[in-house]
Amino acid sequence: MIRFEQVTKQFPDGTEALKDISVTFPTYKLTVLIGPSGCGKTTLMRMVNKLETPTKGNVFIDEKSINGLDEVQLRRSIGYVIQRIGLFPHMTIEENVSLVPRLLEWPKQQTAERVDELLELVGLEPSVYKQRYPLELSGGQQQRVGVVRALAGDPNIVLMDEPFSALDPISREQLQEDLRNLQQEIRKTIVFVTHDMDEALKLADQVVLMREGRIEQIGTPQELINQPANDFVRSFIGMDRINRQRSFGERKLKEFLPVFGAEPGGSALQISSEATIDEAFAKLEESGYSYLEIHEGGRVSAYASDRDLVKAALLKEAGERV
Repeated sequence: MIRFEQVTKQFPDGTEALKDISVTFPTYKLTVLIGPSGCGKTTLMRMVNKLETPTKGNVFIDEKSINGLDEVQLRRSIGYVIQRIGLFPHMTIEENVSLVPRLLEWPKQQTAERVDELLELVGLEPSVYKQRYPLELSGGQQQRVGVVRALAGDPNIVLMDEPFSALDPISREQLQEDLRNLQQEIRKTIVFVTHDMDEALKLADQVVLMREGRIEQIGTPQELINQPANDFVRSFIGMDRINRQRSFGERKLKEFLPVFGAEPGGSALQISSEATIDEAFAKLEESGYSYLEIHEGGRVSAYASDRDLVKAALLKEAGERV
């Protein structure tokens, strides 16, 4: 768990980027920071690994203040993915991915196995890609390598600063799917910065919507859609999107079975495919489960998380047939 306690950040020129921020990023959840340009979201994220330091207040990881922690050791224990990817062009893919394990002095065999495991997780066959150089890969492939490099040292926390924004729409959508599927397997605490509301709604377990260095609302994607805190939140999300997703909530689960996710690793709450999307969200929230096990005709037909439900809403909004 990452916790900010009354954090303020003022730069030397007098700009106050963050104003008395208190927020918690839950363990094993993906929290999205979103808001207009200059709202402080990247500054907030960069405080987790001490790339920025508070003027006032404290940052805690697992209830331990990071103030006294060595910056280098802290950063090696946290994965970091940036928009520009940041792969070293003179290194092979294997050398790029294995960088942190080598800095951590992992045994060679363990490091080699980790590289293969991670490349396979994102659909890059190790025997094909390990000895290639970044410029021999497409933009989407490079970003996949950037993601797994951040995971190579098996960090508990991963920071992602608009990692997909430079990609074309098709690559971006595929990387979003890859990240959602990857998170179901690896279960990391992820802090993800974006300016794209559709991306936030699709990926987030928790959304933190910011403006001018302050937090306007914290909640699940569905909470922001159903209960926007104020006019700014409504405007930023967009009333068209809010209205479409609200009406979408009256439709039944059985209409969207093809887009729901894979079987989860843990237990799931059973629900009929005749239930509406709104009923599904409500039951998930009440139960404390992370997944629904959807039954149709006396058998299990699909599994769905809240993100799967939001994805179905986005597909409807985009006019796709499901």
